[in-house]
Amino acid sequence: MWTTLNLLMALACVLVAAWLRPWRMLRGPLLTPALAAVALLPWVWLLPQKMPQGLQVQLSGACLLVLMLGWPLAVLVLAAVATVVWQVGQSPADQVLVQWVWIGLVPATLALGVGAALRRWLPANLFIYTLGRAFMGTALSMFLAGVMLEWLSELAGQPPREQAMVARWLMAWGDAFLTGMAGAIFVAFVPQWLATWSDERYLRPPSD
Repeated sequence: MWTTLNLLMALACVLVAAWLRPWRMLRGPLLTPALAAVALLPWVWLLPQKMPQGLQVQLSGACLLVLMLGWPLAVLVLAAVATVVWQVGQSPADQVLVQWVWIGLVPATLALGVGAALRRWLPANLFIYTLGRAFMGTALSMFLAGVMLEWLSELAGQPPREQAMVARWLMAWGDAFLTGMAGAIFVAFVPQWLATWSDERYLRPPSD
């Protein structure tokens, strides 16, 4: 039942993303960050397999991908990342599926929602983008994804893990610092690598 739920969630995300045909964006400057993500992110996802038992520190990178590529293209890139992790790593397919959904797809989808809310309710501002969406939005998305995973795992019959919420909260800030720092650097030096960034929107002078 648990594996079926994860598989359905993954298929739904991939079908929606493919329907939007995001690969058309690869004809521009986003090809470089997309290829870099496929080359580098699998090694970040493989890190828990190389750490001592019980010390499972996991970075995601999914929220950063949404900022850089947009949600549809990020979903397809995360599928490629999960495939590499499955082929190169030692984890069975069901564990890689959980990692793909709950470390990748769910935080990416929540980050999309946070970004939409910030665009709707807060002014278009450089600091709203870097501190609000990239930093705080990532922390919120990662923590909510972790809470949902723990809750659904218990419903599926798995025993509750002690201090799980504290660990999820702390790990969420690791991704938040990564995404916030990278987002600020990209805004300053390579804004063309950010599909969600617009000079016209975020750098326009305030209206009188």
